[in-house]
Amino acid sequence: MDLAALDTTLEELGQPAFRAKQVWRWAAGGAASYEAMTDLPASLRAQLSERVPFSTLELVNEAHSRDGTIKALFRTTDGRPVEAVLMRYRDGRRSICVSSQSGCPLTCTFCATGTMKFGRNLTSSEVLDQVLHFRRIEPVDHLVFMGMGEPGFNMPNVLEASRRLPDVGITHRRTTVSTVGWLPGIEELAASDLPIRLALSLHAPEDALRSRIMPVNDRYPIADILAATERYYERRRRMVFIEYVMLAGVNDTHVQARQLAGLLDPRKYKVNLIPYNPTGFYDGSSRGAIAAFKAVLEEHGVRATVRLTRGRDIDAACGQLAAAALSSAG
Repeated sequence: MDLAALDTTLEELGQPAFRAKQVWRWAAGGAASYEAMTDLPASLRAQLSERVPFSTLELVNEAHSRDGTIKALFRTTDGRPVEAVLMRYRDGRRSICVSSQSGCPLTCTFCATGTMKFGRNLTSSEVLDQVLHFRRIEPVDHLVFMGMGEPGFNMPNVLEASRRLPDVGITHRRTTVSTVGWLPGIEELAASDLPIRLALSLHAPEDALRSRIMPVNDRYPIADILAATERYYERRRRMVFIEYVMLAGVNDTHVQARQLAGLLDPRKYKVNLIPYNPTGFYDGSSRGAIAAFKAVLEEHGVRATVRLTRGRDIDAACGQLAAAALSSAG
């Protein structure tokens, strides 16, 4: 819900200040409507239902994968598409991938969102409503800003939303911001008082290749962004995750694995190798190529994991559902 509108409405109705906290407590606990908030007067519940929509987002489509993943496509009140994903793991984790923008101003060539027209930054309430949608389904405990958009462009609202996540069940230490390497955003995150994790989408071990895959590298090359992540590490003393999507014949060779290992201080970085969920431009690396790449990193002392692929049968890669919806609408 629009929390600013909630505060204003309660004030206009002459309600005591604690009412906003009551409403938020119910919403964060998974309440499905104002009517479920039984410690609010019935008349107030009715007034809020009329004046403050329960969500800033309208659910347009929801896809359910065989592996338990759920992907939701929303629309904002001004018609912008927004995606979020709930990932269920066998160990009991329930992790949400949320968007920070509608569309993305960057044009990473492996990402479906990069093919879409950029809309705008999302408000903190629009970020939270993605989380609350899934909280109404079941408890959640992890979150990553790795949906549509670059969080670094919208860090004030990302941080504002993050402050409320513990109320929903997601601690700051289980919250991760993933960035393409937008330096002002990394610096803003490091300067904040929230112990949120940082993940860097690197995807190449040298500048020429990374610039072809991710044009943002022309502005902030690898040496600059690694220096910024090391400053984050020095302040937080928390390992930085390096996200590395595995693209067949592009960035998955033995030589490139050695180059990547040479860039990273094993005390400060851990690598997540990501099997590519195809969006049409590249082919994903084979299991053998990913295993060999991982082995080279580990031989050089760099810890590496291969991320589980979730929701492949429902187009769960960033931007795929929204791009398909926009294509069919056009």
